Amino acid sequence: MIKNYFKIAWRNLWRSKGFSLINIAGLAIGMAAAILILLWIQDELSYDDFHKNKDRIYEVWNRYPSDGKLECDNGVSAPLAGVLEKDLPEVERAVRVMSNNGVLFSVGDKKLMKSGSMVDTGFLQMFSFPLIAGNAATALNDMHSIVLTETTAKSLFGNEEALGKVVRLKNEEDFAVTGVLKDLPKNSRFDFEFLISMSNLKYRPGQDLGWNDNSTPTYVLLKPNATYASVAPKIKVLKQQYSDEAKKIKWELFLYPMDRWRLYSSFTNGVEDNGGRSTFVKLFGIIAGLILLIACINFMNLSTARSEKRAKEVGIRKAVGAQKMSLISQFIGESVFIALLAGIVAIVIVQVSLPGYNQLTDKKLSINFGNIYTWISFTGFILFTGLLAGSYPAFFLSSFQTVKVLKGTFKKANAIVTPRKALVVLQFTFATILIICTIIIKQQMDYARDRATGYNKDNLVYHFMTGDIQKNFALIKNELLASGVAKSITKTNSPLTERWSDGWGQNWEGKDPNDKTSFDRLVADEGLGVTAGLQFIQGRDFDLKQFPTDSTGLIINESSLKVMKFKDPIGKIVSDLGIDWHIVGVIKDFILTSPYEPTRPILICGGKSSFMSFNVMQIKLNGNNSTTKNLETAGTIFKKYNPEYPFEFKFVDEDYAKKFDNEQRQGTLAALFAGLTIFISCLGLFGLATYMAKNRIKEIGVRKVLGASVTGITTLLSKDFVTLVIISLIIASPTAWFFMSKWLGAFSYRIHIHWWVFALAGFLSIIISLMTVSFQAIKAALANPVKSLKAD
Repeated sequence: MIKNYFKIAWRNLWRSKGFSLINIAGLAIGMAAAILILLWIQDELSYDDFHKNKDRIYEVWNRYPSDGKLECDNGVSAPLAGVLEKDLPEVERAVRVMSNNGVLFSVGDKKLMKSGSMVDTGFLQMFSFPLIAGNAATALNDMHSIVLTETTAKSLFGNEEALGKVVRLKNEEDFAVTGVLKDLPKNSRFDFEFLISMSNLKYRPGQDLGWNDNSTPTYVLLKPNATYASVAPKIKVLKQQYSDEAKKIKWELFLYPMDRWRLYSSFTNGVEDNGGRSTFVKLFGIIAGLILLIACINFMNLSTARSEKRAKEVGIRKAVGAQKMSLISQFIGESVFIALLAGIVAIVIVQVSLPGYNQLTDKKLSINFGNIYTWISFTGFILFTGLLAGSYPAFFLSSFQTVKVLKGTFKKANAIVTPRKALVVLQFTFATILIICTIIIKQQMDYARDRATGYNKDNLVYHFMTGDIQKNFALIKNELLASGVAKSITKTNSPLTERWSDGWGQNWEGKDPNDKTSFDRLVADEGLGVTAGLQFIQGRDFDLKQFPTDSTGLIINESSLKVMKFKDPIGKIVSDLGIDWHIVGVIKDFILTSPYEPTRPILICGGKSSFMSFNVMQIKLNGNNSTTKNLETAGTIFKKYNPEYPFEFKFVDEDYAKKFDNEQRQGTLAALFAGLTIFISCLGLFGLATYMAKNRIKEIGVRKVLGASVTGITTLLSKDFVTLVIISLIIASPTAWFFMSKWLGAFSYRIHIHWWVFALAGFLSIIISLMTVSFQAIKAALANPVKSLKAD
């Protein structure tokens, strides 16, 4: 029986090669798109899933009042880790992790820059990063021990055994390699090339503020028998027991489980809001389902449209005793067979597409064909697709009445609403929704990208203060200016596109005692205004030559001025970090963090700050020279005064552009999936138009004999499809508006959705459908009426 069904399925495919190709191509593209999206979703869901203790690992978070609401963040006080182990019996281990980037490694004549982390000794026992060599329990016990990743070890020692070898860091201290880790998986929140012990941490004078500093990520491993519920009330008030300031404002701590780090970590007024990346995972899951459904709708439509070709077969089978269920089984079996063929093509498409898809999504996705679960999943996916695509045609074909079929009277008159029309409307509704979403996402990106930054990014580069740059800063600065490479130079504690310090608790004359405003902080040398192109609305830039007291000077932005409510701010005193700063200038707001959010109050402090040091050299290149020439000359100068370190500059405009990477990726993926959806829908539309033209060939011939024009016949054949597309637009517009309004709601700085977006989407849908249908309509209209009337 099964062999017979297989033969029939194959003969039907071979007999109608054109329709079979459309069916298989549509299903294959839909399945391939769904597989690619599901691979992305699986990768997102598997973040940090490889840790053996994942169910017991938590990150410590803060919850505190700020600007009239509760804020949450994951940088806590450095002393907390030790207190957690000491005061809470439920805690098995607590470790801190601090970034240690831009470190010079020296092995003989080989010098490389690497980025890593400084961690407590129990890090490798808490997290399951497998060691190729060394002992996880002891690898970080010594302050001069270092653990390297496999790639880092090979870059330093080639194929030699790295364990026990010595590397020199920052040309200052020697470290012995006590462990080699397998390279970190891409789907991990941690990203480091080496690990050293936290016992190496050296605070600059005034930097260690103890419980008042909140910049140290800290992780907790609970004991096997401990529960979150038993720990939560204890850790909630733990900081208040060690800090009077925390007690005063009711500063709280809470534990955040590992399985929520990647997808959630989003809070509104102190409560998790189910935002974050989980929104995109759900959205992409819906898109995968919609694309697969659209591909299956093609199959349903083409199968039911060609029902009369199978009608006599069904009638004869029923006449000789075939039961309805056996016919349903046969047709579903044929669908599964076609889904299998389409699945094989889909896998080929996926394998060809993966390199480009990985580059687009910034992932390392792959299909593990050696894993039995891959084949089980693939088999299940094919069966599901076959059942979904074949269910309606199977029940439709098997429901034909034997007598009517054999008499040739089974055809129904054209109805206003048919399942086939409903399915076409459903297809183009999804396609139109994706078109609208793509347009709105692009608008939002362009809106944020075109927003005034408040400073001039052109020809602005920066270089971290590595090696001897700090010591030779004046020499480097003078030579860069004298050579014509730079127009102006200054130094800051952080890049202009990043916030490295923020806090509240500042004091000024007339401050409301209930004010809990949090300020972003920068530390700057003289000349920041001219170097970055800041726009002063009052006062002036720092000028240490003319005003030596500018080392305790302060430049504030408009948002800070609104908070402080000074009528005449110049000369006013603002106390922060134990220093009384005097305001020398007020600048227009500029974007320090997200271009999608309102600008925050910013304090730009003079160089007196001991808590924040100068880490970055900002250079305004001379635009009269070529960038290449400027950088070549600058490289020579840097090499002269900082010979041990490479010249590694960064463009500020490129850093700023990276702020749009996530939305750019979302927009590109939305456009890609919208294009695939439209293409699959058009494949089905093309097949239906072809079949319609073939079925009405005699009618067309008669109309032409009676004088109908090519335009009239083309309009006749196309209008029904265009009507369906217009109906889909009416359904899609409010649906897309609802979802995109919710998406835009996540941005404080956002566009308004305009009516013309829906008009443009509708126009594109109609034009695309007309181009698809009109080809077959015009072909039928141009056919010789004599041949049309002779057709069987």
